[in-house]
Amino acid sequence: MTKLPSVSVVILNWNGLNYLQQFLPSVFASTYPNLRIIVGDNASTDSSVEFIRANYPQIEVITNDNNYGFAGGYNKVLDQIDSDYFILLNSDVEVQPQWIQPVIDLMESDAQIATAQPKILSYKEKDKFEHAGAAGGFLDMFGYPFCRGRIFDSVESDNGQYDDVKEIFWASGAALFIKRDKWIEVGGLDADFFAHMEEIDLCWRLKNNGYKVIYCPDSVVYHVGGGTLDSENPFKTYLNFRNNLFLIQKNLSFFHASIIIFIRLWLDLVSLLKFLYDGRPKHARAINKAHTAFLKAIFKTGKKASKISTARFNGTALVNKSIVWQYFVQKKKTFNSL
Repeated sequence: MTKLPSVSVVILNWNGLNYLQQFLPSVFASTYPNLRIIVGDNASTDSSVEFIRANYPQIEVITNDNNYGFAGGYNKVLDQIDSDYFILLNSDVEVQPQWIQPVIDLMESDAQIATAQPKILSYKEKDKFEHAGAAGGFLDMFGYPFCRGRIFDSVESDNGQYDDVKEIFWASGAALFIKRDKWIEVGGLDADFFAHMEEIDLCWRLKNNGYKVIYCPDSVVYHVGGGTLDSENPFKTYLNFRNNLFLIQKNLSFFHASIIIFIRLWLDLVSLLKFLYDGRPKHARAINKAHTAFLKAIFKTGKKASKISTARFNGTALVNKSIVWQYFVQKKKTFNSL
């Protein structure tokens, strides 16, 4: 009998006691046989660690000495884990008992599959997709991420329209499956992102090496979303706008990136003006702050880009259209209408 690959579910926590109390029971009930469940703690100041040790002694705890964000925190924790597969799972995700096996079976079927995600539905409205990942991530010609099941703020109901296995561009960090050797090959997450879009950068680097990213509809999880930063927090706006520019500079050729970034800066200006028009000046300032931070880091980011070869780039799910034009001008609100 073939031995099942070893799998570690790793939940990164920072002051998330309420979510651990609510969602750890479903993760603990996972039926995959060769499984470790690990909570990596980013120096929480609540009683998260004490709660786990008192109530779930079978769950391992790895503590960081500081809050290193999503990216840096996971890097430090996963450096200490030896499994065939890692599952990066947000603390605000409810899973079903058999959620792991279908994804592992799919990834084992093809050596070129490096990472994957399940179907991600909303915990609050379980007949709808969830914003962060939905039925798999795509990228448009100007570097805007979107999903099957979610374009900007338009989220579709799940009517089985995306129940096919699909090669995608990026897998959501809310529930990201990755082969450990591929994680090591590309150096894990980029800690400079801190949080937001770091999983898109990870997947893009894997695709630059020719690997596949896959969506598995036979596994379903339910995500609350916005557990650490909600959409009304200007810091989230800052991270999204800054990191999207990092993403483009790092993963495209210098010439191509320069053109796209020039266009994006003008499109970002439109977003800034829209925030001002909507009476949200803190978010407008966050965009300006994001551009300043990007420019300050431009040489550091450029050094990372110089290390990336795109000779084997797998461009599947990179959409040669402007999602901004499709959505706001042509009023196409669903993935299948694009």
